[in-house]
Amino acid sequence: MRRLNQVLYAPNQLTLLRLIFIPFVIVSIVVEEYGTAFALVLIAGISDGLDGLLARRLGQQTDLGKYLDPIADKLLLTSSFVALGLEHRIPLWLVILVVSRDVIMLVTALVMVLATSVRSFPPSLYGKINTIGQVATVLATLLSLIYSYEALRWLQKAAVYTTGVFTVVSGLHYAFRTADRLRRLERVP
Repeated sequence: MRRLNQVLYAPNQLTLLRLIFIPFVIVSIVVEEYGTAFALVLIAGISDGLDGLLARRLGQQTDLGKYLDPIADKLLLTSSFVALGLEHRIPLWLVILVVSRDVIMLVTALVMVLATSVRSFPPSLYGKINTIGQVATVLATLLSLIYSYEALRWLQKAAVYTTGVFTVVSGLHYAFRTADRLRRLERVP
């Protein structure tokens, strides 16, 4: 019953709200309601920062939140990237890069959970920067679709390439960190 009550905690409610936003963001992008999509992604981004702060302040850090929060973030960002990519609003190479990195990391984590004693995968600084870059890319893309200013188009292109770089850097960092963790596991008798 205690675990079920965790769903009612404010931080977890904010995380669930992000999950609920996903289909509305996708539909807003597909029907070219970019203002709605922008508002939803912006609210989701703010709620992501707020849920962590609330969890710490209210002493409501839960196992559910530890798993649900990154899942909600990844699903929202990945679905936004795919929708924007399919609508030819961001380059397909970036969509493939972002989705491939996430799939590789997910499969690697699953294999490690099934084959080793590793159960936690704390985020790295590079991963957090990459997530911020992805959010910025989605928001900049949506803004450039709402307002046709040259400065916004330039900002969107800069966000695309920056996100591409940090997707590669964070993916490589994850690979090296995982390899190091596996080497340390082998040394333990």
